[in-house]
Amino acid sequence: MTVAEGLGTDILTSLLDTIRFDDRGLVTAVAQQYDSGEVLMVAWMTRATILETLETGRVCYWSRSRGERWRKGDTSGHHQWLRGMRLDCDGDTLLLLVDQKGPACHTGRRSCFFRAVDGPSPGAEVEPLFQSGAPTEQSVGRL
Repeated sequence: MTVAEGLGTDILTSLLDTIRFDDRGLVTAVAQQYDSGEVLMVAWMTRATILETLETGRVCYWSRSRGERWRKGDTSGHHQWLRGMRLDCDGDTLLLLVDQKGPACHTGRRSCFFRAVDGPSPGAEVEPLFQSGAPTEQSVGRL
């Protein structure tokens, strides 16, 4: 059952109306692995992509660079499945609790937050899950 199936139309509309979109109709969305708490990525969503995500259970973002919907995993196969959604106290940021399949980052890393700024190894980077080129079906199967 998707999140939208558990809500009535009036409740869903009311929830969407509480989100504070910017002047371009976008809201920041932070994707977090639902079971580990690992922060995976930050992206943008529109009212339509939020509704699609809630209705299908598969996360859909808005690509600012391409100006179109971006269904996570369409090209990479690394889908994100929605497990929960939270709205922050100001109503201008979403937290998506997701089940990430494979790397979340286009660099092949699990998380887009792989560069250390402080701590014992400033500048250190997490190694990518895929060393070069696009992931293969075999390498995805090992994740």
